[in-house]
Amino acid sequence: MNLIETPFETEQEQFWAGDFGNDYIARNECTPEALAADLFFFTGALKAMRRTPESIIELGANIGLNLRALRLLFPGTKQTAVEINDQAVERLRRDRVADEVVHDSILNFTPTRRHDLALIKGVMIHLNPEMLPQVYRKLAECSSRHVLIAEYYNRRPDEVTYRGHTARLFRRDFGGEFMDACQEFSCVDYGFSYHRDARERQDDLTWFLFEKKA
Repeated sequence: MNLIETPFETEQEQFWAGDFGNDYIARNECTPEALAADLFFFTGALKAMRRTPESIIELGANIGLNLRALRLLFPGTKQTAVEINDQAVERLRRDRVADEVVHDSILNFTPTRRHDLALIKGVMIHLNPEMLPQVYRKLAECSSRHVLIAEYYNRRPDEVTYRGHTARLFRRDFGGEFMDACQEFSCVDYGFSYHRDARERQDDLTWFLFEKKA
């Protein structure tokens, strides 16, 4: 596999910016079924929010399936997508999925304003674990009110071979680590999405909804 030459800090970033990230797009198109499943997921995961968000930012948006679902759930919300892969960014812009598309690595991205909801879903599992502390802080800096984290959970950090590749998928207690790193937020809800639930089809994600303390 050919990886593009970039100024990225980690091999995981380079991996997703290159050919493997392009192949991921082809495997995860925005079908009506996928959109319906995502809409069902967010309806449950965000039910504890006490008011409708006016702005949302997603770190690692890919082609925007999550943002499309959130647009249906919260029409009129201003959306920002941060994405590393060239082809995904092209799709986000072509399809006008978000109001703002930032073509950058999450690790390089510098938030310039806060949003009512900061979202990361199925992304931190693919980041270099050494970089997670700065990602937690970045999520906190992106949010004025809520943070939603949805990732594979494991009580103790471990690594899983991912489509034949090593050092590309890591599990841990992302929600607990976020609470420890960003104590200005408290957990207001959490849950598990089972891959056999035909309504969600979320591949065994554990999600955590956080709210900024008053």
